[in-house]
Amino acid sequence: MRHVIERLRVVTEQRWFHDGVLAIIVLNAAVIGAETSAAVMARHGWWLLGVNGLVQALFVLEIAVRVVAHWPTPLRFFRDPWNGFDFTVVALSLLPVAGPFASVARLARLLRVTRIVSAMPDLRLIVATMLRSIPSMGHVILLLGLLLYVYGVLGVNLFAEVDPVHWGSLGTALLTLFQMLTLEGWVEIQGAVLPARPFAWLFFGSFIVVAVFVVINLFIAVVINNLERAKAAEELLRDATSPHRDLLARLEALKAEIERCEHGLRGRP
Repeated sequence: MRHVIERLRVVTEQRWFHDGVLAIIVLNAAVIGAETSAAVMARHGWWLLGVNGLVQALFVLEIAVRVVAHWPTPLRFFRDPWNGFDFTVVALSLLPVAGPFASVARLARLLRVTRIVSAMPDLRLIVATMLRSIPSMGHVILLLGLLLYVYGVLGVNLFAEVDPVHWGSLGTALLTLFQMLTLEGWVEIQGAVLPARPFAWLFFGSFIVVAVFVVINLFIAVVINNLERAKAAEELLRDATSPHRDLLARLEALKAEIERCEHGLRGRP
């Protein structure tokens, strides 16, 4: 039994295993897309249903192999949230497509396509970065909202009489400023008020510099900062769930000891 578990553990770490799972996910996505066509279902519905059954069986087999590979502590499989996501999606897709759970079963079949995220480390990293960035984005969004409000009120007071289409009310002004954030058509908006308000270039120029270049770059900075954190968290999780985690921990301890010795030697005169 132990030999079989070790063999399964080696299989789950092979590149062909991950590539095979990815190919099944892509095949599943193609089948789900084809099922949206009534003409295709009328001609090849039986074939698509058979492929869907085969895909479901392969997914169940894959999850079973990955869980057994963590034996005698199979619950360690769920330490990785992505493993829990895969297990949940596959389990939900086993619900019957008829009866009270039909809607859930159809949704679960569609969710199987999203497993492509968990199957690709780079996509997992992007999703983790997005989730980590949401709390930090709140302060940047608050700053952006404050700028829009201040410039919106100022724009109504300065340009409402000249260009009521874009600055006639606070709501309209905020919508105009939001459009300017995309750098789309702001030159025309400025040109409509510039003859009557020659100083308008100060308003538009400062908004473009502050709101667009500064605030948008703050968004980018937050994402990059959380990307580094997500990378570090991904490495820690991979080490914690690795079957060689004890050896990795010893190697980390040896690296730390070597660094301390190096600092001690370099600190000597």
